[in-house]
Amino acid sequence: MTDPIPFLALTPGDDADAIRGAIDRVVSRGWFILGPELEAFESEFAAASGVSHAVGVGNGTDAIALTLRALGIGAGDEVITSPLSAAFSAMAIAMAGATPVFADIDPTRLTLDPEATAAAITPRTAAILPVHLYGQPADMAAFAAVARRHNLALVEDACQAHLATCAGRPVGTFGAAGAFSFYPTKNLGALGDGGAIITNDRALADRVRRLRNGGQAAVYEHIELGVNSRLDEMQAAILRARLAQLADATTRRRALAARYRAALSSASVQVPPERDPGHVYHLFPVRTPDRETLRKVLQETGIGTLIHYPIPIHRQPAFAAIAGGTTCPEAERACRELCSLPLYPRLTDREVDRVAEAVRAWRPPA
Repeated sequence: MTDPIPFLALTPGDDADAIRGAIDRVVSRGWFILGPELEAFESEFAAASGVSHAVGVGNGTDAIALTLRALGIGAGDEVITSPLSAAFSAMAIAMAGATPVFADIDPTRLTLDPEATAAAITPRTAAILPVHLYGQPADMAAFAAVARRHNLALVEDACQAHLATCAGRPVGTFGAAGAFSFYPTKNLGALGDGGAIITNDRALADRVRRLRNGGQAAVYEHIELGVNSRLDEMQAAILRARLAQLADATTRRRALAARYRAALSSASVQVPPERDPGHVYHLFPVRTPDRETLRKVLQETGIGTLIHYPIPIHRQPAFAAIAGGTTCPEAERACRELCSLPLYPRLTDREVDRVAEAVRAWRPPA
């Protein structure tokens, strides 16, 4: 019997010794919050991301929400975003006090559509939040043009796009800031929660630093209402260890994705195209109207799959009062058809070939 191929492997692998060393370093130092590991990680992540400043926070949701707050976006404002993402993208907008507005997606890129976004702008629109979904960069040149034309803030949800580029330029650098998540499943994952914003705006970075720490300008001097959202020393140290290997891991992800693409060219599923070579393949989705039968067949052969995402955000009960009668037909169709195959650096070529062979052997029911 062949060994199962899990959808994802989260335990440390080749980086186990580096992670253990990082943990031991923090424990022996006895400094666990807002210390030297965080400062070092912020500097290193900023350099890797091509910006001047990075600010570590508690998670990717807070990274978006605190960025919007730091930009002065809140009650009475609208922020246009994608309905095809984790619901936390839109929840972050609501956490900032603003209202998420959903525009449809580009049917091939699967990211927010610039034309649909422009059509959704109202006098209350204050910002655009494109999502670099699955590691595929959104069309940032088009979004930058829309934002300039309408004098809107541009904040990038790059939670699935560490080291991704768009037309050769790092994501997170096209607008005011980029937000990242270090949730364990991410390309750069912590052993717990974590997030960061990146920016070239020093004043914005300084305000996010204040907001993440209770709005303190100095110890016990709270000059505005902030939150408690700090990337802790343990996770910062672990992320430093993994950041050193991220470029090689990204190269491996791209190689595995290319292997899938070649092997699945004649399959009964549709493989969303790579619209930019800066894609970092956080996930590798395929499309079929018969998704559940495909997943069942793969499960029977020991191959794990997941769905990202089964319900578009504007159809989530939590957003019923906000989204109202919003319709996004392309996003709704994608949510019915997308199925993510295993893809992570530890996956072997032989395992990818086995997954691809099983997908090729499958035929949708007549």
